[in-house]
Amino acid sequence: MTLLHFDSAITPFTPPAFAGGVSLRRHEDPMITLAELETMAVAAGGTDLDYLRHHFPRFLATKAEFDSGWQRHEQDHVLDIGAHWLHQGALYATDGFKVTAMDLPLSMEHPAVVALAGKLGIELISCSNLEQPADALSCLADDSVSVVLFTEILEHITFNPVAMWKAIHRVLRPGGRIVVTTPNYYALRGRAWDPLRVLQRFGGGPTALEILRTPTYGHHWKEYSLREIIYYFCVLSDEFNTVKAKHLPEYSPGYLGRPENVLTRWLERTIPPLRPCLHLEIQLMAKDKGIVIEPTW
Repeated sequence: MTLLHFDSAITPFTPPAFAGGVSLRRHEDPMITLAELETMAVAAGGTDLDYLRHHFPRFLATKAEFDSGWQRHEQDHVLDIGAHWLHQGALYATDGFKVTAMDLPLSMEHPAVVALAGKLGIELISCSNLEQPADALSCLADDSVSVVLFTEILEHITFNPVAMWKAIHRVLRPGGRIVVTTPNYYALRGRAWDPLRVLQRFGGGPTALEILRTPTYGHHWKEYSLREIIYYFCVLSDEFNTVKAKHLPEYSPGYLGRPENVLTRWLERTIPPLRPCLHLEIQLMAKDKGIVIEPTW
């Protein structure tokens, strides 16, 4: 049964339209521009402008990809996990979504974030332990969330995530989606193609120097392939079905911090599995069984 579900997940699926759906805008015409968001964030008390400018193309690309296959409803509620400075949540809040943002207290209790959330109408949830978020999410009712944004988070997780997904499953409504973006392990400019490191017997994953130099939560402890993430959600529950799975190109020139050349550009354009970015949307088809896997020693 799992294999059948796994195979069916690879086939694109078009969900039924909700009553009262609204038209979608183009990626090139967001409700809030980079300059407008910069101005609003600075007026609220400041933000990490370098981070915002670097990642804004990713936020736009992710929302455009999501918009292309989502039928809007006036009650749509977005839960942004790992919301950081609210840069991504701002795109959804200004587009009419109800937005709840969750992150560490260091972010969610920062005066500038609190002020910006007030301007945007975003609800804030502080969660000091993502491994056990049930208490933090207890303020949200069962089946109250339409969309969970889980973008550039999966690769940072160092704990067993089953309890986390149980808490998310509780608040996500049937028909709702989890939007996952994460680096592609098999990207042409990724870790998988580093023969010199292999020959030097320096292993894989984060380097020893990266572990020592990079702050906590900054490492990419585990990068995935597209097929691996589809399987990941199949194992969590056969109520999850991946309805969109894509290899995307670099969000903007220089985004990866790894230079490309003519050959790299041609290969990434020609062979999608070599592209650097993954975008998946996992739909919760029903809520009868819940998360079925249990961690064991």
